[in-house]
Amino acid sequence: YVTAALCIVWATGLPAQASHADKMEVLLEHLVGAWSMSGSVRGKPATYTLDAARVLQHRFVELHMEDVHRPPAYEARVFSGVDSAGGRYIAHWLDRFGAAFSIPHATGEARGDTLLLMFPYPDGAFRDTFVYDRAADTWHFRLEAADATGGWRLFAEYDVRRR
Repeated sequence: YVTAALCIVWATGLPAQASHADKMEVLLEHLVGAWSMSGSVRGKPATYTLDAARVLQHRFVELHMEDVHRPPAYEARVFSGVDSAGGRYIAHWLDRFGAAFSIPHATGEARGDTLLLMFPYPDGAFRDTFVYDRAADTWHFRLEAADATGGWRLFAEYDVRRR
């Protein structure tokens, strides 16, 4: 299964009095749009389309990833939102591998310009990092899986550009 840890570099331009939850929402807003993803999964080349939109009364950003091959070899929908009461991000990753791999959800937080999402899967955690380059309006996604030594190994990595 594929998941993503999020590291996002951003500058909000929000006034100082903006709430923490508002700043978190702005971070998600940078994901909205039509994108092309190119990179690798387990060391093999991969290319996807990524369409991201506000859904469910703007409470979530839905990422729809789909392999460019027809029929697609991989497809996922990721719903990310802000738990304003808990001050954290929540993400639900659903993909072609089925319901069992959509449990558990991820939790995350922003650390400066970084948003880190952790998926604590029973057979090994995933850490998803998305880095936003505001000047170029591009993203870099890095997905890592926990290894047996307590470290992280690269699972997938993508450069993400607007279509």
